[in-house]
Amino acid sequence: MAKVTAGRGLIWVGSMALLLASAGAGAQSVGGGPVAAREATGSATRPAGPGRTTTAQASLPFLSLFSPQPAGPAALPPSGPREWSGEDGASGHPLMTAQAIREAAANFDACVASLWPEAARRGVSRESFERYTAGLAPDLRIMDLMDSQPEFTKAIWDYLDVLVNDARIAAGREILAKYRPTFDAVEKTYGVDRYIIAAIWGVESNYSTQGGDRSVLRSTATLSCIGRRQAYFRNEFLSALEILHHGDLVPAQMVGSWAGAFGPTQFMPTAFKRYAVDFDQDGRRDVVGDVADLIASTANNLKKDGWQAGQTWGYEVEVPQGFDYMLADRARVMSIAQWEQLGIRRAGGKPFPRGTDKAFLLAPAGSEGPGFLMLGNFRSILRYNPAEAYALAIGYLADRLRGGAAFLQPWPRQERVLSRAERLELQQLLAQRGFYRGEPDGQLGGETRKALRGFQASIGAAADGFASAAMLDRLRGQ
Repeated sequence: MAKVTAGRGLIWVGSMALLLASAGAGAQSVGGGPVAAREATGSATRPAGPGRTTTAQASLPFLSLFSPQPAGPAALPPSGPREWSGEDGASGHPLMTAQAIREAAANFDACVASLWPEAARRGVSRESFERYTAGLAPDLRIMDLMDSQPEFTKAIWDYLDVLVNDARIAAGREILAKYRPTFDAVEKTYGVDRYIIAAIWGVESNYSTQGGDRSVLRSTATLSCIGRRQAYFRNEFLSALEILHHGDLVPAQMVGSWAGAFGPTQFMPTAFKRYAVDFDQDGRRDVVGDVADLIASTANNLKKDGWQAGQTWGYEVEVPQGFDYMLADRARVMSIAQWEQLGIRRAGGKPFPRGTDKAFLLAPAGSEGPGFLMLGNFRSILRYNPAEAYALAIGYLADRLRGGAAFLQPWPRQERVLSRAERLELQQLLAQRGFYRGEPDGQLGGETRKALRGFQASIGAAADGFASAAMLDRLRGQ
């Protein structure tokens, strides 16, 4: 799966909230959607997972996993109903001005035609190139989705409530039982936990019941020729042509997010090329309509991203009062035994299986919420989709699918989510005090968390990087 940050709609995770870009009908998680979602940084969307765009809000069902699929451009579903706003993009990028978009759109046919030499170098025949590019027209609505900046973010606990609920857990267990022989074979071959694979399937598409509605070819062609990510998406478009030329999929199957992530576990075209496998050996790598290929390809993605067989993703932990939250950083990796020496305990009083396992501490809601010790496999999930909230949802859903309990510690649900204007103000105030060195953009990522920790430490508060309304008030008052 890919790792981009542009299509599975793009998700941004801040110290307290997760930005779920509502990329219109079919917003998905950016990710394994891996490659896509992770790579499109600096935008309100990223293809998540194999490409990815998380689907907490996706609206249209995927093509049936079992019904035959029609071939050829005529089989492509219509694009989203909304039209481009005709306005400049919120990013301020020169290629996202209304004038630049119109000029590029007017040159769209010539731009697509100019990609033929590179397609030929990749082994795409002239016949295939002409067949799959015939009649392509730009989908300018994507320009709004690429630069969308939602006013409000979703708190991580609300995000988890959406993605890990009783209905999804029940559906996931049905999937695991129905395809048990396939999960058995895949787990034996790749060593990847079946519950993690099932969780990705559930989070990305709610087990193939939700997905995007845009043609991958049209979307990636549009983004190849228009807007601020042309070089990146040109590779995705050419990769999509390769997939079609080789006959693994037909255009009607390549339908998904605006950034090009497709299939129940959301592969970007480049991720498909890298990770897709023909597990049932029927001559095609089909991550859309073939359950064996879908499960195995997702497992192959995780294995190549470093998944360690026999190891879990992490543990919910209790963090003691007065703990130094400057240690809660991905770069601060210590053994479980060392964390225990600092007072960290597994939630519920359970022992840790191995004190030698290496982990970092994640406190997504600061000192008022639960903590988590994250092992190497959590990083593998992050490579599938770089959003911490996404990776936490995958691990959490996987544990629930295997019969585990809900998280034991409460979230600070009384906290108010900051608006975009407030997030921007928080960054500006941190910059004025010398803590934040980036360009204020209203998105609460790692740099903002680091800056906020510095400010909190300077005033004697718990340096947990949690962007609360109360902390914004403290900044205003300094």
